[in-house]
Amino acid sequence: MAKTIVVKQIGSPIRRPAKQRQVLVGLGLNKMHKTRELEDTPSIRGMVNKIPHLVTIIEERG
Repeated sequence: MAKTIVVKQIGSPIRRPAKQRQVLVGLGLNKMHKTRELEDTPSIRGMVNKIPHLVTIIEERG
């Protein structure tokens, strides 16, 4: 089984640069307090690290 992480959106994309909004959409997040379980890959980690003020990692599985 592949390792996964649970990512939660904690910030609003309002008044943020378009690139940051695009990263949120790429992660599958679009509403406050929404969570997604994503595969733990370097690309996903990089996306999360680009917007640490908007998302948080709740849990690491696997």
